[in-house]
Amino acid sequence: MITQMSVVNITGPRDDIDRMSDQYLSQYDFHPINTLKELSGIETLRPYTSANPYEKYEARIDELLHLTDVHEDQELHVQHRISFAAVKDLVETVESDLSEERQSLQEINEKYDEAKKRYALYEPFSGIDYRLDEILNMQMIKFRFGRFTTDNYRKFIKYIDDNVPSIFVKSKEEDGYVYGVYFTPVDARQRVDALYYSLAWERIYLPEAEGQLEAIVQDAKDHLADTAKKKSAIESHMRSLILPIASELINAKARLQQLSHAWGLRKYAAITRDEFAQKETRYLIIGWMATNDALSLAKDVENDDDVTIIIEDDKDNQQLKPPTKLRNNFFVRPFEMITNMYGTPNYNEWDPTGLVAITYSILFGAMFGDLGHGILLTAVGLLGYFLPKVRMAKMFVPVGICSMIFGTLYGSFFGFEDLIPTLWVKPAEAMTTVPFFGTLNTVFVVSVAFGMFLILATMLINVWERLKNGETLEAIFDKNGVMGFVFYGLLVFIMVLYMSGHAIPAAGLLGAIVVISLLLVAFKEPIVKHIEHQEKTGEEDGLVMSLVTIFFETFETLLTYFSNTISFVRVGAFAISHGIMMSVVLMFAGAESGNMNWLVLVLGNLFVVGFEGLVVFIQVLRLEFYELFSHFFKGDGIAFKSIWSD
Repeated sequence: MITQMSVVNITGPRDDIDRMSDQYLSQYDFHPINTLKELSGIETLRPYTSANPYEKYEARIDELLHLTDVHEDQELHVQHRISFAAVKDLVETVESDLSEERQSLQEINEKYDEAKKRYALYEPFSGIDYRLDEILNMQMIKFRFGRFTTDNYRKFIKYIDDNVPSIFVKSKEEDGYVYGVYFTPVDARQRVDALYYSLAWERIYLPEAEGQLEAIVQDAKDHLADTAKKKSAIESHMRSLILPIASELINAKARLQQLSHAWGLRKYAAITRDEFAQKETRYLIIGWMATNDALSLAKDVENDDDVTIIIEDDKDNQQLKPPTKLRNNFFVRPFEMITNMYGTPNYNEWDPTGLVAITYSILFGAMFGDLGHGILLTAVGLLGYFLPKVRMAKMFVPVGICSMIFGTLYGSFFGFEDLIPTLWVKPAEAMTTVPFFGTLNTVFVVSVAFGMFLILATMLINVWERLKNGETLEAIFDKNGVMGFVFYGLLVFIMVLYMSGHAIPAAGLLGAIVVISLLLVAFKEPIVKHIEHQEKTGEEDGLVMSLVTIFFETFETLLTYFSNTISFVRVGAFAISHGIMMSVVLMFAGAESGNMNWLVLVLGNLFVVGFEGLVVFIQVLRLEFYELFSHFFKGDGIAFKSIWSD
């Protein structure tokens, strides 16, 4: 079902918008409209330009909570609503109480970062067995600490090392680099540097220090560990102080996010400007709400002098296209996904989700009829009601139930066809003699008959939709309108009588009606133009070209009726193939020999449920989109998006 919508205009003092949004509007789904864009002709309107005041306090809370992990991977919920002033007071009080510890932590963090940086510089050169201070004090020999990539180091050894006046001392190889230092005489420095840099040598400058490089690295490592220990001690002390109030901070953060979300309404709002007073005075926000929600909101604010709300009926805003908000029961709601895959119903058309829920479940069950597999699908679907992350699986419940029903009718249980009685037919064995066509599979015949019924039903829906929207001529002359229904319906009626062995009453009259209805569909465009007294334009085709166009469009219409009907043969085809696939699984599992391989049986059933279930899912989807939706559903609507669900 499509929810009735109303346009809501809300206004009040400029600086009161956040309070209104948080206290009242946040309790309802609201689809905002860009007020400035919608009222672009009014020059006295201005946008909000102020910064979000809540973000910096949220960052400060994050800084405090960073020392704990109580909020990690936790969905935040407001346990109790507190004012922004209370949040600020809480944050500032906690920061004040921890001022000494925070200062100590800042100082130790700076020392830790410096120690970490120093260790990272020295560590790659720990393999060089020289005193660093002696290297740094060399006068006649130049040195360069640095690194090659591993590939460039190989090139250096192969092409350059033996041909330049330098000595390269390798330290270690790690992370795709070779670290080391090279020495060269002062007078050869420029030539040697150029050769090294040609292989992307990356120079690294080491701070001054005394002693062997290995010892320097060890000292840097010890200093880093000692600094980390002091840092950890301060953090542990701060954690012990923060943990008792962590829940309050988390609630404050959740509340700030809530307030920040309410503040986001400003980007859709406009401010009215008083040109005489030269200041902005009031805010104005426009949006769509469910009519019941709008009335409830109006009741909430009726005693609030700072909030004025005007509710307009959807028919009073012809220039605004209402968004579509679907409202379906728990059985139908999971199938909204399929409807939205095709398109969002526009506000003035019928929501086909209920039809999808019924037809999709029946068609899937007929194609995937197995009692055992239906139980598995139903079990997976039930998980969707308990696990939010797999709530899309809810549609497997009605689909699985239909598979169980058809599995019972087919007498199939996990592929075994002798464990339960067959209440109707076995798809691969049941045959029916049809006049003119001969012997056909019974499931094929029933599938096509059910398909013809669905096509006729969707034509009636199209007629009803057109009439409801005032498109009377389209409802009558369209190929999916009254004339199309008469043409296709009479053909189905005649075919059913013929195949069932009954005489066709008034065959000539029925034939004439069939021909006339087809001609009315074919000549719909000129008939409609004549009835509506549309004037001819110079761009219209001539008589011959018009007749040729009508001929091919009529041929396409007939082909569409035929292909739509024949497409339902796939229902029977998959019902048969499902049984055949399971017979193959049973054969590999050794069911016929009596020596059952249960592992093969289980894996085979899981494969069929997964692989064939996916294929059937797609095939039924195709039937819904091309054979049903194409007859009546436009799907050109705007989806309702609540600002609070962003």
